Amino acid sequence: MRVSGAVDREVRRSGETTIRYAVSGPETGPTVVLVHGWACDRRDYDEVAEHLSGEFRVIAVDLAEHGESRSTREVWTIGEFARDVAAVLDAEAVEECVVVGHSLGGAVTVEIGRLRPDVVTHIVALDALHYLFLFEAADEERAEGLLRSVREDFAGLVRSMVEAGSPAGTDEAVKDAYFEKMVSVRQPAGVRAFEGLVAWDMDEALNEVEQPITVFGVRSLVTREALDRLGDRVEFVLVDLGSHHFHVESPKATAELIAGVVGA
Repeated sequence: MRVSGAVDREVRRSGETTIRYAVSGPETGPTVVLVHGWACDRRDYDEVAEHLSGEFRVIAVDLAEHGESRSTREVWTIGEFARDVAAVLDAEAVEECVVVGHSLGGAVTVEIGRLRPDVVTHIVALDALHYLFLFEAADEERAEGLLRSVREDFAGLVRSMVEAGSPAGTDEAVKDAYFEKMVSVRQPAGVRAFEGLVAWDMDEALNEVEQPITVFGVRSLVTREALDRLGDRVEFVLVDLGSHHFHVESPKATAELIAGVVGA
């Protein structure tokens, strides 16, 4: 579906980078910025944006080489993805916003908070940050194992990621649909973005951002270790709305969670 009244726009950056995004909702409303996950795109948020845009100004961004955005750049760090979004904030003259990121987008939103501390008031992660094997800074051996997987068997790595984000009982057809979407991500961005996430220093980023951080995490996928490890910095709200991609499966409920943060 297409969000009612949405306007497609773009902003250009260096490295022959064009970031495309959609804006919907009232021009003067509180602003919500939606950032998709690894190998996904902004269209995953269409129904969430539809539910939010009656009250809020909603900006959904395609990161470089995802969705409709294009780039020939060489830098694929989480910080550089955050600069994609920061360029959109600047182009739209956003003075205050809540940033919402799914999966890899959760890491990106933390970096946006670090880049724009005077603009970002709250960071929301949708089933992100708590996967410590991926988000926590990896030692050399573990990092090399992850990177070897993505470089040598990209499809296998995607399949394992889908499985890791699927609670028991998740429909196999649903998992297959996510796999087909994610495995077709444009390259080399798919591999390089994963490398950027593995290299990201979550502890450093969390120590530097001052905004409150809320993680809406799938109850059965959030471990006690993650709660203990991050609970003093991150507010965890456990949900039962579907899989790792619950914002696609339960958009109305997801929009209500986000609206609750924005309106707090």
